[in-house]
This record gives sequence, structure tokens and C-alpha cells, in this order.
Amino acid sequence: MLAQPALAEEWRFNNFLPETRPESAQIDKFAQDVNTALADRDFSIEVYHGGSLGIPNTDLLRVVPTGAVEMSLMWSNYLGRDAPELGSVFVQGAISTVDELKSVLPVAQEIYTEAYDDWDITTVGFVAIPTLSVSVFCRNEPVNTLEQLRDVKLRVWAREQVETFTKLGVAAQIIPQEETYVALRTGVVDCALYPALYASTISLQEVTKYASFLYPMASAPYTIGVQDALWESTDPAIKDAITAAADDLWERTNQYDADIENEMAAREKLSEQGIVWGEDFPQADREQFVEAVSETWAMLAEEAGGEALDYRARMLEALGR
Repeated sequence: MLAQPALAEEWRFNNFLPETRPESAQIDKFAQDVNTALADRDFSIEVYHGGSLGIPNTDLLRVVPTGAVEMSLMWSNYLGRDAPELGSVFVQGAISTVDELKSVLPVAQEIYTEAYDDWDITTVGFVAIPTLSVSVFCRNEPVNTLEQLRDVKLRVWAREQVETFTKLGVAAQIIPQEETYVALRTGVVDCALYPALYASTISLQEVTKYASFLYPMASAPYTIGVQDALWESTDPAIKDAITAAADDLWERTNQYDADIENEMAAREKLSEQGIVWGEDFPQADREQFVEAVSETWAMLAEEAGGEALDYRARMLEALGR
């Protein structure tokens, strides 16, 4: 009998970010690097952007361990329903400078690797997120004070933001980025919290008219996860190619020198598309926000208990606080 040729193996990479995001281009480059390195082994990675595989980003701790998708981008701040302790690692707004970010990243990566391992997920790489300037984008009128913000319905993307704004008397609700455009267009919310750098990737300029800067933010890195059993059974040469490409991906994205320049360029482009940039939120309001963030961080850690307290303590130690 003639031997049958081995079937080519393809791993699907679930990327919940829009294809237009800069990180998505970097993930495409990662897949291309792996595919090039393994061109003679009938192995490839195919990236599916924007949640096109139909997997909610909040369900990834339930889906990835089953092997239903071979590889996925994961972000701890979306996973609080199943792993509330992950919300105590990076709280939005608690880390605001590049120096602070660099001091905590090695600790955060160590924590995420440990935490995902408990869910039978192997961490094979990380994708850094630029330091961001978070603004309030509004439909009908400019909003650039906390007093004004208390009179509108605000879209946010994580529970800690809901808790922080609640402390400030602001009505905030979580709306996934893929639903934000429609929520603004239909009036479900009046304003949306969003970084200017990414605003055009979901066409905020089409459904909002005004924007004002509120706070700087350094974010938790994205993690690339693979089911433990799949990773353990993978050919060592394939693992080496994936690891090498992931190391290059981290090196490319873990750069922050151009963040301010990119922010200003994004604002200028949005202005050309019709967004009116108002005054920044007053310093006193921003100080109130930071104080509320600090309270939220402590509250979430206490609420989750156990490992959450340890995670926060390790981060605070790295920050020298």
C-alpha cells in the first residue's frame, strides 16, 4: 500500500481585537514568522481577528482549556467573572507612567503565567500595550468635568472602571468594544471611555462629536495562551518556532518612546474627521479619579481574597509603594 501524505496542521489564533488595531498587525507578523520558520513542516497559524470565531472574550478561561481553539489572545481585565483575582493585578489607572509600567511588567508576566497555568492554559507569549491617554467621547455635548459626567450614561470596558466611577457618582456600564458603536448611535450611552489612539478602529468619530482627556493609563499586557495538553503534545521544533516568534513579538511591542507622539497624531486625525477636542478634565478631578482607583484596587483584592491579595502585594512591592 502507498503511504498517505500527512495532513497539514493549522492552528487557529483567536484575536478578539479589531483587525485595524496596531496589536493585530503585530499578531499577524507573529503568525507569519512562525509560518515562515515552519514552512517545510506543513504547520501554520491562521489569525482570526475581531472575535470572528464567535468566542466572547469573557469566556476564554472556559473555552481555551477545552482545546476548542488552538491559540488565543487573552486579557486579564476581561476575565473577572471566572477569575476575579486577575482583576487585582492591573487596575485601570493605577499605573500611569512608563517607568512604573516597566517596574511591574516582569512581576505581572510571572503572575499571569502562574494564574493561567491553574486553568490548564500554557502562556507562550505576551503582547505589550502602549501607554494610553484615556478620553471621554460624547455624542451630543462636550463633557470635561466630573460634575458633567454625573449627568450622562458612560460606557466603560471593565468592572474596576464601573466601581471607580460609581465611587465618583458616575453611572457607568460595561459595553464590549464591538458593541460600543451601536450603543452610542442608539443612545444606550451618551459617552464612551476610550483611548484616542484606538478610537478610529471602531469609528467613534462617526457617532461622537466631542472628546476630552481624563487620565493616563498603563495596561496589563495581552497573553497568548494554548491548552496545556496541546502544548505538551506539540513537536519540540514547532514549540521552539512559536516561542522564538513570541519573543520577537514582545520585543517589538514592549516599546513606549513614541506613545505621546502617536497620541497627538491620533487626536489630530480625529479632529480632521470632526471630533472637537475640549479642555482636559481639571487636575482636581483627575486627582479624585486616581484616589478612587486606589480605593477600587484595594476593594477588589479584599473581595476576591486569597491569591488576589498576594498579586496586589507583589505589584505594590514592585512599584515601591
